[in-house]
Amino acid sequence: MISILSLQHITKQFDGVVAVDDLSLEITEGSMYGLLGPNGAGKTTTIRMIMNIIVPDCGRIELFGEPFQEALKDRIGYLPEERGLYGKMKITDLLIFLAEIKGVPKREAASRSDAWLERLDLSEWRDKPVESLSKGMQQKLQFIATVLHDPELIILDEPFAGLDPVNTNLLKDIMLDLRQKGRTIIFSTHRMEQVEKLCERICLINKGQQVLEGDLSEIKRSAGRNTVRMAFDGDDAFLNDSRLIQSKDSYGNYVEVHLRDGADPQDLLRSALQHAAVTRFEITEPSLNEIFIEVVGGKNDE
Repeated sequence: MISILSLQHITKQFDGVVAVDDLSLEITEGSMYGLLGPNGAGKTTTIRMIMNIIVPDCGRIELFGEPFQEALKDRIGYLPEERGLYGKMKITDLLIFLAEIKGVPKREAASRSDAWLERLDLSEWRDKPVESLSKGMQQKLQFIATVLHDPELIILDEPFAGLDPVNTNLLKDIMLDLRQKGRTIIFSTHRMEQVEKLCERICLINKGQQVLEGDLSEIKRSAGRNTVRMAFDGDDAFLNDSRLIQSKDSYGNYVEVHLRDGADPQDLLRSALQHAAVTRFEITEPSLNEIFIEVVGGKNDE
């Protein structure tokens, strides 16, 4: 597989505080890669170093198999977490302007802008100023600006921020389509359910350090099948059995239970049936959200 991005032992400090600490990872062509971590973990700092907005104190970054050069930016689409749009410009004018900066001829930029505005349900706003758009609509517009020049590498920092479920699903389908066309996508998000559905590989960063990296399916398999997902009607007293249950994430009459090592799931089911009517009982691998909480929570306890 061709390496699109390589980080080799990069470190960055601000006023003596280590934001990213000896981080290494490799991202191959055509993959969907999740960069995860709690607030302040170092995700955005890492992305800014990839984009050469800030420079690492030490370590090496390679893009498309070579050290960073400004010319390589034309092959990258970057959606920052903070919006950077010109509020007074008309939407079409803004998109054409940004595409031309990336080397797209004006006529081609106009054609692509119209197509993308149609795809993201923004066509009727094409002649309106950017500042007239809602937060979610501006997020969609910034996504268009990110991909309009057809970049090979797409870096998305919290791409679903401000989007309702319908537009989240729309953006997700577009990301899958871009990956199908061979584009490489890195995205940073707190929305674990999206990462779980979209990404082949992940890197979990906490306090600037890599705490988990690799193939997502292998990470989930290695965590074991000692998670039970249950839905029930009735008393939840059975969830207080510490002999069986190590931890739980409860949502009222739905719960995800992490069993103790050696605990028999059938014992939990028998106990539950004494108190409630069980409508769902599934033994499965832990969700990425559970793994995230366990790994990050444990590190933070330390």
